Amino acid sequence: MFKGKPTKVIITGAAKVEFDELNKVVGEEIAKGITSSDHQTLLNSIKQKIEILKANPEYGTHIQKNRIPQEYVQIFDASNLWKIDLSGAWRMIYTIRGGEVEIISLILDIMNHRDYEKKFGYRKG
Repeated sequence: MFKGKPTKVIITGAAKVEFDELNKVVGEEIAKGITSSDHQTLLNSIKQKIEILKANPEYGTHIQKNRIPQEYVQIFDASNLWKIDLSGAWRMIYTIRGGEVEIISLILDIMNHRDYEKKFGYRKG
């Protein structure tokens, strides 16, 4: 519950692809007996942050409206954007949808720091 409303976290778009691939890689590592890796650390970091988002959708850092990439506006109708730092300098990007009944944190992207800087115009290239 957040502000008296139930919360939900949904992984979608590029984030879903990245999350599913990460789960697959971690599953393969565990099957080979690998118990510690950057992939496993990142997956655990994502899962921890999702639990935090369920309790507090405003946990992340709010991104200024003029920094919201047009693709998020066009594809997801995102009028607000938030970022959460993950292990290994990865980032999780999400938007918050709220209504009378519930609050939804819609995770749009999971990306490394270089891709984050490029997408949000912090560096060229």
